Amino acid sequence: PEPGARKDAVGRAARSAPVEALPRTAIMNSKDSMYSWHLSLRVDRPVEGCTLRPHAYMYGKKLDDREANGNHAHSKICREPPPNHEFSYRWFKGPPVDPCAYDECPRRSSFSPHDWSTYSLGGTGVLSLQCISSQSSLYRATFCNPQCFVQAWKTQFTLDRGADEPQARCSTPNRRRAGSYNDLDDDARSVGSATSNRSGMSGAYGNPPGTPREVTIEGGSSGPSTPANTAYEQEWTEISHGEMYVPRPEDVGRKLKLEAAAYSSDSGELLMHRVVKTDLVLSRTPEPDKRNFITKSAAPGSAGGARFRVATYNILAEIYATQQQYPYADLWSLSWDFRFQNIIREIIDVAPDIVCLQEVQADHYESHLYN
Repeated sequence: PEPGARKDAVGRAARSAPVEALPRTAIMNSKDSMYSWHLSLRVDRPVEGCTLRPHAYMYGKKLDDREANGNHAHSKICREPPPNHEFSYRWFKGPPVDPCAYDECPRRSSFSPHDWSTYSLGGTGVLSLQCISSQSSLYRATFCNPQCFVQAWKTQFTLDRGADEPQARCSTPNRRRAGSYNDLDDDARSVGSATSNRSGMSGAYGNPPGTPREVTIEGGSSGPSTPANTAYEQEWTEISHGEMYVPRPEDVGRKLKLEAAAYSSDSGELLMHRVVKTDLVLSRTPEPDKRNFITKSAAPGSAGGARFRVATYNILAEIYATQQQYPYADLWSLSWDFRFQNIIREIIDVAPDIVCLQEVQADHYESHLYN
């Protein structure tokens, strides 16, 4: 909903009876049916120019007596199944990140998808290793894969035991700031979570639930600030409140954070929310390689006619672009939004008069190709 509609929804929620998570004693003594509410939220690897579409899904599971008395992290126990609901989204941009402390690593200065593929990373994927030896000159330095760590270790040296603690060689040391939210905290503080201390409607005013109160929003502050979290205020800025987001050049090399909140369609009451962080935003892929065209000359003796160019392309339907079928490819490189941008760039570069496409998915023809 738009900001104005959201305020109306919050007002209706304040006047309606909130759906509250039941205390454990009530669960143990109740013979009524109990349901656990879950909110699943996932987002693909962000790439510049490729549309990010959140995968948000809220569902309820009926519990038996044994399950009702168990631990329900990231869930909410209620007497009814989830009502009809709609989602509200907020996107945040994090600070620039130094991804690797190894001086010769190409990913220190490049966020090209080619350099960040599993193949380029030696088949390991991004691990973000950190040196924890306090006697090493690499203490608290982070590395994008084991190979970079091994190469950097060859140049490390041992520090004296009495020397002061060395400064980290990376811009993102593994430490907790007062009042800050790390990857686990963001998710653990979801409404209805067993570890949440901001459940219920209290988060619906000022900042939507799940958004750190220290976050700085473009155009003004979103909540109270203290000296302990002044540095953190500068790290996350709000960039959009739409459902979908297209990463921009200034987002490259940063992480994004997505907050999704589920509201009752009838009362506007906040039901649940989740917050997830993405991997680093990658830059656009390089321009496609030039194709060699086959030129067909007119038959001898025939009259000269107009020349035209024909291109044919198997674009691989999304339903077939799976990691089971292509285990060597990164999941983000198989996503339709990522591949579509590259396909369109190549077709425009070829500039054909007639285009023949194979494996065109019906919904993609209507939503992407026809228009």
